Amino acid sequence: MPVTVADLPAYTDIIDVRSPGEFSEDHIPGAINLPVLDDAERERVGTLYKQISSFEAKKVGAALVSRNIAKHLDAWFIDKPKSYRPLVYCWRGGSRSGSLTHVLQKIGFGAVQLEGGYKAYRRHVTAELDRLPALLTYRVVCGPTGSGKSRLLQALADAGAQVLDLEALAAHRGSLLGALPGQPQPSQKSFESAIWFALSRFDLARPVFVESESKKIGALRVPDALIVAMRASTCLRLEVPLAARVRLLTEDYMHFLHDPGTINRQLAYLTPLRGNETVATWQTLANERAWPELVTALLDQHYDPTYLKSLAKNYAASPSDQLFHTDDLSASGLQQLARTILAAA
Repeated sequence: MPVTVADLPAYTDIIDVRSPGEFSEDHIPGAINLPVLDDAERERVGTLYKQISSFEAKKVGAALVSRNIAKHLDAWFIDKPKSYRPLVYCWRGGSRSGSLTHVLQKIGFGAVQLEGGYKAYRRHVTAELDRLPALLTYRVVCGPTGSGKSRLLQALADAGAQVLDLEALAAHRGSLLGALPGQPQPSQKSFESAIWFALSRFDLARPVFVESESKKIGALRVPDALIVAMRASTCLRLEVPLAARVRLLTEDYMHFLHDPGTINRQLAYLTPLRGNETVATWQTLANERAWPELVTALLDQHYDPTYLKSLAKNYAASPSDQLFHTDDLSASGLQQLARTILAAA
């Protein structure tokens, strides 16, 4: 019988034989990249196919694939037992994955080729992201910027709760200043793969805790069906004093302390919304490294009004909502809050 995405857990390893460039854009979570053609080799073979003939391309490609498979046999497969059972895939389940699967089977390994390859996997992810979100129950953590929502999600996860941390998956804190230093965001496809992987492993009988995200986190879009499900869910509303929020944000954005120029370039994007005078005042505070004063001003004049407006529109108050107050955003304080939330849930 053909092997499909539903059969993934049955295999020792999932091996992606596509080029490193293809793999970096997106791959099955947990897959190992053992390319049978690297990016330059793939381009070379493709050029031969288009400009000369498929026969010439196949000759050159076969030689390259054979040499690369030999390297992988020496480096990866040499110490694997006969019981080793990998699932192998390429772009559409064709020649690249077929070549490695054939060699491994001839050796005696129980290697199997994924029917339809990455394209079939991608279709599966897209379909599941339309289906799965509505099957789960969510508890949406709401609170103004600096309330410790991301840290609370981690505390909830540590306490055994099911948590979907979309900002962690997106490698972005979800605001104008939310880019993580030295850490680019994943591709849209990779982001969706990570969400599918998380959703597919949740227990449908237990709630999933998630932050009150907008449709976009940085440059990435949250799947429509997930946003719809989140916005129809019970909210856990956090009340945190301003001083505690300022302290937390000063810690979270410490990387700006060494480079006021970076934050000032980002703040400039708010000029059309907040005006030249207001933004200039913020930039002066950044140049003076007056971080508590700057954070307080940003919360009061930009983040809180923006968040409250978005919250009223997308996560409107409901009788089923629960309110939690804390002024302790330390690790121990958030652990205690997580226990309180779980007890109430």
